[in-house]
This record gives sequence, structure tokens and C-alpha cells, in this order.
Amino acid sequence: MSLPQRKSPRLQGYDYSLSGAYFVTICTHNKEHHFGRITDTVMQLSDIGQIVHKRWAMISEFYPSVQLSEYVVMPNHIHGILFLLETESKSPKLGNIIGGYKSGVSRVVRQEIDLKSSLWQPRFHDHIIRNEVDLNRIIDYVQTNPVRWKSDTFYKA
Repeated sequence: MSLPQRKSPRLQGYDYSLSGAYFVTICTHNKEHHFGRITDTVMQLSDIGQIVHKRWAMISEFYPSVQLSEYVVMPNHIHGILFLLETESKSPKLGNIIGGYKSGVSRVVRQEIDLKSSLWQPRFHDHIIRNEVDLNRIIDYVQTNPVRWKSDTFYKA
């Protein structure tokens, strides 16, 4: 008996190595608050949250064809905007970049912090940013995410 195939959340037929802007959300396993807490609308990073933040800022070091824009680490997820730049050679796919980020964070967390549970949800959410209006709307969303925490989709008391 074969198991049912999960439907991919990626846009079918789209080449995720194409240059362009992408909005990404990566959640913790079971939406656990591993990354810190929001106090008076300000994110207070935990030790794991500091690693998540620092490693996100390093993505361009591992993937030179990636330029980072706005991002925010929340208690149980991270939102970020990435630009895949046009290069002479083919850029890595968005899934490979996010997979590398998640495994790198997990490796550092295992080395530095005694975390017994899984850190990440297996998948991530992406949105292809198609124009400047879309980009500006998402930048505002990312920047104001801590202020709206208690009404956030990912909020878990």
C-alpha cells in the first residue's frame, strides 16, 4: 500500500532559482516558542533566537547570489525577504537555500544548546513578490509583526 503524496506548496512549474524577490516564513515544530518572547511589542530573543537571527544575516555568505532584505524573528517563526540575484551561473533554488539555513541553525543549536525536540516544521511558506506594491506591503508586514503578535496567525499562548 502506498502512502498518499503530499501536495507541494510551491507554485507548480515555477523555477525557484530564477532571480527575483521571495517572502519566506519558517515555523518551529509545533509552533513552540523557541526563539524568545514579545514584551511590550518588542521581540526579546532567547539564545536560540539569537542563533536564528545571526544565521539569517549570514545567508549571503553561504549563497553569494542571495541579497537579504527585511526580516524578523518571532517567538515561533521567522519572516524574511530574499532577493535571488541574476548571476553567470545558475543560482541555488529557494528550497535549497532555506534547507541549508534550517540545517545550519539546527546544527549550531545542537552544539550550543541542549534542545531535545525538533526545532523546525518540515516545510516553509513562500510567496513570490511580483511588484513594488507587493514588496512594500510585505516590508510593512515584517516590520510591524511584533506589534501585531497577539493577533498573528502563528500566535500560540
